[in-house]
Amino acid sequence: MPPKMGMKELNGRLSNISRIVVHPKYRTIGLGSKMIRETLSLAGTECAEMTAVMAKYNPFAEKAGMVRVAMQEPPKEAVKIRDLLEEVGFDIQFLNSKKHVQERLSRLDQDDILKIKAAFMKYKHPRFLKIFTSHVPFGQKEIYQGHVADASLERLGDLIRTASFLLQTKVYLFWGRADIHRQ
Repeated sequence: MPPKMGMKELNGRLSNISRIVVHPKYRTIGLGSKMIRETLSLAGTECAEMTAVMAKYNPFAEKAGMVRVAMQEPPKEAVKIRDLLEEVGFDIQFLNSKKHVQERLSRLDQDDILKIKAAFMKYKHPRFLKIFTSHVPFGQKEIYQGHVADASLERLGDLIRTASFLLQTKVYLFWGRADIHRQ
């Protein structure tokens, strides 16, 4: 069994790729892969990790030598809320759009607003709790439920956009130097 290491040592040995952005005019010619491949050797760490939504659709990181380790599907709470939002007329593709969400919320009747609030109270997820209880460690469900019940349409929109983020399937990728010695 490998020896345990602390967070400080781990962080010194591991880089994180947080974002790769290529102008739309220059996509599909391999620039994303080239940027990753050439940067990994310059990072100064033994390993690198990356979590990316686009990696589900485009294997640019794998072409650069990273290995797909896992895919994280959306949590069931976000899926249940998505289903309700679709039922009351939201276009699911635009749930991350503040304009779309606020326009749609402003057109709903009070019963539909209450249904949405009830869904957020029933299908609690830690990311939802953080919207109202970020100052409380681990978020307190009772406080959260009170905030959801009293939420303005703008705050309800914040919850919906958070659900949109959670609905993305994320891919976890890893890279390790070929020249490091495994113990």
